[in-house]
Amino acid sequence: MASVLVVEDDQFVRSALIRHLTEAAHTVRSVGTALEALREVAHFSFDVVILDLGLPDLDGAEALKMLRGITDVPVIIVTARDDETEIVRLLNDGADDYLTKPFSVEHLSARMAAVLRRSRATGGTPASPVIRVGGLSIDPLRRQAELDGARLDLTRREFDLLAFLAGRPGVVVARKELLAEVWQQSYGDDQTIDVHLSWLRRKLGETAARPRYLHTLRGVGVKLEPPGLEPLR
Repeated sequence: MASVLVVEDDQFVRSALIRHLTEAAHTVRSVGTALEALREVAHFSFDVVILDLGLPDLDGAEALKMLRGITDVPVIIVTARDDETEIVRLLNDGADDYLTKPFSVEHLSARMAAVLRRSRATGGTPASPVIRVGGLSIDPLRRQAELDGARLDLTRREFDLLAFLAGRPGVVVARKELLAEVWQQSYGDDQTIDVHLSWLRRKLGETAARPRYLHTLRGVGVKLEPPGLEPLR
């Protein structure tokens, strides 16, 4: 059972989501505006937020940025928009997943289950030693990462991805394994991985063309290793 906040202004869709989630034994609160959502998140603890983009007072994309300023609760975007550029932007802005309307309740349930598994797995991580790779220092217990002594401002997913790769320095990790271990999905879109790798690279001060830590091997996978080592070709 999870505590879910539904942010949806369409009363029909909202009622259907509440009914389905309640029948699945989840605890549900619902609001119809972005400002109400921000107040809810500030006063209550949720396991996941289902956020519609077409809100009457504030665009959902802006609401997502504001939510990320006060909480790292997993957010699933639901939208009638299917523009690829916007979807990439939403992932960059901190969305954990997205669904394009119309969608089935079964599809929503599967996405929710995957997001909750990831969240609970990282939230319940036992004490672990600090991982050090070159100038990178990653503390899995405190969920903090530093580069050359400077704190990295990472989203929850970026941290999970970095920690997973740093725990296997020099090892090429297949995209399928990243989906399974970091995203807890047996299948998915490679674009999701590319988006998070791109954002992580920017925060590490590198690019795909001029990598320092993160090296992509086309058609094989990704590896993390300290600067100065010759990348595998």
